[in-house]
Amino acid sequence: MATKSSETKTLEDLLEHGLKDMYYAENKIVKSLEKMVKAAEDEDLKAALEEHRGETEGQIATLEKAFEALGKKAQGEKCDAMDGILKEGDQLLADFKGSPAGDAAIIFSAQAVEHYEIARYGSLRNYAELLGEDEVAEMMQQILDQEGAADEKLTDLADGGINDAAAEGMEEDDEEDDGA
Repeated sequence: MATKSSETKTLEDLLEHGLKDMYYAENKIVKSLEKMVKAAEDEDLKAALEEHRGETEGQIATLEKAFEALGKKAQGEKCDAMDGILKEGDQLLADFKGSPAGDAAIIFSAQAVEHYEIARYGSLRNYAELLGEDEVAEMMQQILDQEGAADEKLTDLADGGINDAAAEGMEEDDEEDDGA
């Protein structure tokens, strides 16, 4: 299998790449969460997004500590996957703003972000464990736990009424159309 470089890539290289990827992603996510908070209409959703924005800022600091623990400089590397997820989220915010399904669209977008993060942080934790980087593995587990909790909270909000409100809004629109 040919690579761009004659250098053989190692699991350490993949761990560092993943940390750079997520450092970039988390910095982009903070800005995206600010947009979601402004667009959300449900107060519980606003509060959950604001809380997770604060957690995300803490995750950036944790990633910086992970880089330090590995003797590396904290820096981001462009993450096309996260850029794509966030671009789609921006489009959904624009398309559904002010509609009955607006908050449901925010949850839809936010959970796509969470699921990507859960996949990446799980892998990074495993790599760190395999490499004997226990401190880094613990940091990745801490972030993974936060991401899992955020995803669960979003599911609870969706199931706790936001999706129902979106469905009822559609029914009201249908009734208005029928009565016209």
